[in-house]
Amino acid sequence: MWNCLCVTGQFGGQMAGPGMAGPGMAGPFQGGAAQMAGPPQKKLDPDSIPSTTQVIEDDQAKRGGQVYTTNLRGQVPPLVTTDYTVQDQGNASPRFMRCTTYSFPCTADLAKQCQVPLATIIKPFATVPKNETPMYVVNHGETGPIRCNRCKAYMCPYMQFTDGGRRYQCGFCNCVNEVPAFYFQHLDHMGKRVDFYERPELSLGSYEFAATLDYCKNNKPASPPAYIFMIDVSYANIKSGLVRLVCDELKTLLDNLPREDGAESSMVKVGFVTYNKILHFYNVKSALAQPQMMVVSDTAEMFVPLLDGFLVNFQESRAVINNLLDQIPDMFADTNESETVFAPVIQAGVEALKAAECSGKLFIFHSSIPTAEAPGKLKNRDDKKLINTEKEKTLFQPQKAVYEQLSKDCVSQGCSVDLFLFPSQYVDIATMGDVATHTGGSVFKYSNFQVERDGQHFLSDLRKDVEKAIGFDAIMRVRTSTGFRATDFFGAIHMNNTTDVEMAAVDCDKAVTVEFKHDDTLSEETGALMQCALLYTTISGQRRLRIHNLSLNCSAQLSELYKSCETDALINFFAKSAYRAMLNQPLKTVKEILVNQAAHMLACYRKNCASPSAASQLILPDAMKVFPVYLNSLLKTGPLVGSAELSTDDRAHQRLSTTAMGVEDTQLLLYPRLIPLCASPIIDDVVPTPVRCSEERLTDAGMFLLENGCSLFLWLGQACPPEVIQSIFNVPSLAHVPIDLRSLPELDNPQSQKLRSIIDSLLDQRPSSMKLMIVKQKDRSEIMFRQHLVEDKGLHGGASYMDFLCYVHREIRQVLT
Repeated sequence: MWNCLCVTGQFGGQMAGPGMAGPGMAGPFQGGAAQMAGPPQKKLDPDSIPSTTQVIEDDQAKRGGQVYTTNLRGQVPPLVTTDYTVQDQGNASPRFMRCTTYSFPCTADLAKQCQVPLATIIKPFATVPKNETPMYVVNHGETGPIRCNRCKAYMCPYMQFTDGGRRYQCGFCNCVNEVPAFYFQHLDHMGKRVDFYERPELSLGSYEFAATLDYCKNNKPASPPAYIFMIDVSYANIKSGLVRLVCDELKTLLDNLPREDGAESSMVKVGFVTYNKILHFYNVKSALAQPQMMVVSDTAEMFVPLLDGFLVNFQESRAVINNLLDQIPDMFADTNESETVFAPVIQAGVEALKAAECSGKLFIFHSSIPTAEAPGKLKNRDDKKLINTEKEKTLFQPQKAVYEQLSKDCVSQGCSVDLFLFPSQYVDIATMGDVATHTGGSVFKYSNFQVERDGQHFLSDLRKDVEKAIGFDAIMRVRTSTGFRATDFFGAIHMNNTTDVEMAAVDCDKAVTVEFKHDDTLSEETGALMQCALLYTTISGQRRLRIHNLSLNCSAQLSELYKSCETDALINFFAKSAYRAMLNQPLKTVKEILVNQAAHMLACYRKNCASPSAASQLILPDAMKVFPVYLNSLLKTGPLVGSAELSTDDRAHQRLSTTAMGVEDTQLLLYPRLIPLCASPIIDDVVPTPVRCSEERLTDAGMFLLENGCSLFLWLGQACPPEVIQSIFNVPSLAHVPIDLRSLPELDNPQSQKLRSIIDSLLDQRPSSMKLMIVKQKDRSEIMFRQHLVEDKGLHGGASYMDFLCYVHREIRQVLT
C-alpha cells in the first residue's frame, strides 16, 4: 500500500476521552470532542498528528528545483509552495490551472459517493517566472483561429488529424472537421503533422490567438484602455494628508503604467476626477497652459462634461497633469465638506469610458459611507445584535438596486473598479466592495489611516496595483469533453447566463474556480479534457484569445481519485463555496455542511481504499492528510466566526478578497508561515524553514516572522538576547523597541541586512503589500498575532487542530456506522 497516514499510538485505542474539548468551540463544534467515546487517556502528542510544514518540506525536498514537464495526462503537479520550473509540452502549466483531483471518477455515482468536489482553479494571467517560456501568439490573419464547427473548441493538442491531414476529429465533441486549405499539412508515419513542433497550438498547453474583427465589440477594433483616478477630497482625506500623498505619488507612478513587452511607453490613457458631494472633472489636454476644472453638481443624472482633454496620454500631457496634481491639495485645503457620494462617481467613470469607446479601470480613493443625497446613498446597517442569528447573513448581502445595475453597466463597458478605502468607522464594505468584486477589481482597506504610519503600506499597494499585468473587457468560456461540464463559477466575475464568465478586467492575481458535474459516463481510455478560452483586450488595445488546455485521467477506482487529490486546490474550492453560501444560510449551517462533506470524503476513503484496521484509528489519504488543519483554519476565519468582537467591514472585506484568490493565496492565508529567526543565524538571503503554526513553537528567547499574504508580524520573545535587539532595532533592550515601527531601521550589520532582505523577498512574492507589525511577547498587541496561530484554539471560538481532528474522526465513524 502507498503510505496512507495511519495514526496509531497516541491516536490508537478509542480516540479522545472526556475533558479533551476546550471551551470556545463554536459553530458545529459545540461540545465537540467531549461527547466522544472511550476512557480518559493521556494528552495526545501534537507531533504525532499530520504537519503541514512537514508536507511542504517533503514536497520541496522531493520535487523542488526540478523541471515539471506537462506531457503526461493526469499527473499531479508539485505543491504551490514548492519551487519548480514548468516546461509546457501539451498541458497548461499548474500556474494557470490547478485541479482538486487529477483523476475524475468515471461515473456520477462514484462522484456522489466520494463527495470530493471536481473543480479547477484557473488563473488565466498568472505570472510566469523569467526562466520559463513566455506565451506565444499565433496569428492566422483574416481567417482567425481555427475551431471545431460543432462545439467551437479551439485548435489544440487534443485534435486528431486523419485522412492524410485533410480532416481532424475534435477531442471535445468528436465531430470530424475539414482542415482549411491554408492550414493543411502532411502527416508523418505516426499520424502526426510534420509541422507539429512549429505550431504552438498543436504542441503546447497554453498559447494565444490574435483575434479578428468579429471578436471585437460592434466589429470595430478595440482601443487601448484608460485609467481614471478618482479622489475623494472631503474633509477627512484632506486633513489626514491622504490627498496630498496620492497626488505626489501619481507624478512618478504614471511613468510606470503597464505596457507591452518591448514597447517604449504605455498606451494607457489617464484621466482625473475629484469629488465630495459634487464631482470635478479636469481637462489636461497637452496644449493647455493650465488644467481646467468642470463641475457636475447634479449627481442624479451623471454625465461627463468634456470629451476632448479628459483622457490623455501621460507623456504628452505630463506638464499639465503635474500642474494639476500640485494644485489639487491646495484647492480643497479649506474644505469643511464631510459628505460624499459614491455610486455617481463610478457612473461617471463608466460614462467617460463609454464616450471614449474604450475599456479601463477606475482607481477610487474614498474614506466614508456615502450619505449625501444621491443615487446609492447608504445608511449604517451594522447591527451586532444580528450576529449568530438567522439574520446575520444580511450584514454581508450588498444593498441591491443602484449597485447591482452599476456592476452590470461596468462589466458591459469593460470598466473595472479598484477601491482604496480609508475608513475611521463602518462604511458598508459588503455593498461598496461589491462593484469592485463583480468587475474583476480589488478592495484595499486602511482603517484609521495615518500618513506616517500607513502611508508606505498604501503606496506600495497602489504601485503594485497600477503596474500589474492585466487584460480588459474579458469573456471566458470553459469547454469540456463529453461526459461532464462546467456547472458553477466562483471569482471576481459577472455571469449573465450559465456559460459565459464576464470580467471587466482580469489581472495576474485573479483566479476563477470552476466546478464540474457529470452528465454521462467518462472513459478511462480518453480521459477528461478541458479548455479555457479567454477573449480579452491587451494593454495596447489588441483583441486576443488566451487558451489553456488540460487533460485529466478518469478512473473507476476511488483509490486513484484520492491518490490524485490536491489539498491546496480543495481548500480554495471549500473556502469560496462557504463564503458564497453564507449569503443565504446561517453560519452554523454553512460550517456543519463543510464538516459533513469533509467527513464523507474521508469516510469514503476509509471504507473503500484503506486496508482494514481498528475503527479507533484515524486513517487519512496521503494526499489529504493535512486537509483537516486547513478546514479547521477556514472555520476560524473572520467571515465564518460569528463574534461581535470582529468588525463587520473586516469580515466582509476578507470574504470579498478571498472570492478571487488563486490556490497559492488561499493556502498561505489559511496556513500562515511562521519563520524562526533567532535559533539559527540567518545565512545569506535564504528564508529559514517555517515551523508549525502554534504557540508551542514560540520560544522566549526567539524572534519569529509570521506572514499570511495580508499581514506580517515580527514577534519578539521576552528573553530575546539584547545583542540581537541592538543589531536589528539599534536600541539596548526589548523594552526600548517602539511597537509602532512600520519598517526596520536600515543598519549596517549582517543581522539587520539579512532580516530586511528576507522581509523584502516575502513582500515581493505577494500580490499586495503587507504592513509590518512588531509584537512583543505578553503585550496587548499579541492578540492580533495569536489569531494567526491556526493550530491553536481560536480566540473568537473554534477548536484547536488536535480537538478538531478528534471531532472529525468521530464524524467519520458516525458516517461509517
